[in-house]
Amino acid sequence: MIGYVDGLLRALIDVSISPTKTGSHESVEVWIDTAFNGGLVMPRELIHKLGLKNASSTDAILADGQLVELETFSCYLEWFGHRYRTQVIANDGEIPLLGTVLLSNRRLLIDYVTKSVSLD
Repeated sequence: MIGYVDGLLRALIDVSISPTKTGSHESVEVWIDTAFNGGLVMPRELIHKLGLKNASSTDAILADGQLVELETFSCYLEWFGHRYRTQVIANDGEIPLLGTVLLSNRRLLIDYVTKSVSLD
């Protein structure tokens, strides 16, 4: 998987997401967030645009130590040749985030000199 480093030094890649197992997938650009140990976080507006179904809620501890309850949705993610169901946490941010749970057993290389990202 190939991505790039943008002008704000964010490592970005495209992932393929569908609301259903057999539905068509849409490409979504995500920011690789190595400080987030979950899977995916997406803005509510994008969640609604993609037609993702509400799943439940989950408790989370924010960077400032605050405990909050977050709304979750389900989607199907194309990930290295496999399609599987995963949870998406809704937020009010602007950019979708991809966390370290999806980086497990993968090699991530972010080259700020060439502004390139590779994930394999």
